[in-house]
Amino acid sequence: MMRSSTVSNAVVLNKTTCSPPSHSVRSVLVQAVCQVQRAGTLSFNIAKVIVVGDVAVGKTCLISSFCKRDFEKNYKATIGVDFEMERFEVLGVPFSLQLWDTAGQERFKCIASTYYRGAQAIIVVFDLSSVSSLAHARQWLEDAMRDNDPSSVLLFLVGTKKDLSAPDQLAHIEQEAMRLSEEIKAEYWAVSAKSGDGIRDFFFRVASLTFEANVLSELEKQESRNFGDIIRITDSTEANHNPAKRKPNCC
Repeated sequence: MMRSSTVSNAVVLNKTTCSPPSHSVRSVLVQAVCQVQRAGTLSFNIAKVIVVGDVAVGKTCLISSFCKRDFEKNYKATIGVDFEMERFEVLGVPFSLQLWDTAGQERFKCIASTYYRGAQAIIVVFDLSSVSSLAHARQWLEDAMRDNDPSSVLLFLVGTKKDLSAPDQLAHIEQEAMRLSEEIKAEYWAVSAKSGDGIRDFFFRVASLTFEANVLSELEKQESRNFGDIIRITDSTEANHNPAKRKPNCC
């Protein structure tokens, strides 16, 4: 039986592990729309999230640590793609994250890239003990963004294996990671799949922000449909008030 995690509010961020937030699910507008959703009139219950990064940076462990509450000690490279579905309840509304775990090996890039389209969030993962994996993060993001709209995708830069990094090395690479996250407009998080440090808060944050984005997107669609109905009603009303003059019947 699949578990369901409850997210009552946006995750409060720890300034030492992540960059400042730009959104919050606690807005009055979102809560109001959620009340409508509970009545069953709107639909925004799933978000596609793709996870990219170099081979062996810990993408699969990151996902498994949260979804399965398990840390896999024996490394197994992902072949092509894999995915997990995690269910949440955000502000009383059922919501799911579809987490796509993509292969980091060059020979599987073509296969993995076919699953990038339609992502609502992109998680770029690097190894906090590997400077080269951080250097490759920008290219991974560019590849993932080719089939997605930059204005509608949430970005996260995640450093893994925090427990394996020496303090001096961690401080240096985190400084570079924070700089990159600002450039690409992504939230930065440092986590450890082995110890679980930051894992739960991170995925709750992803769920909160993608949920909010889905709500606001659905609201815009509803407003557009309502506006179209108003135009049609107005045109019809004007036609009724201004009937065409009839030609007199000829005898």
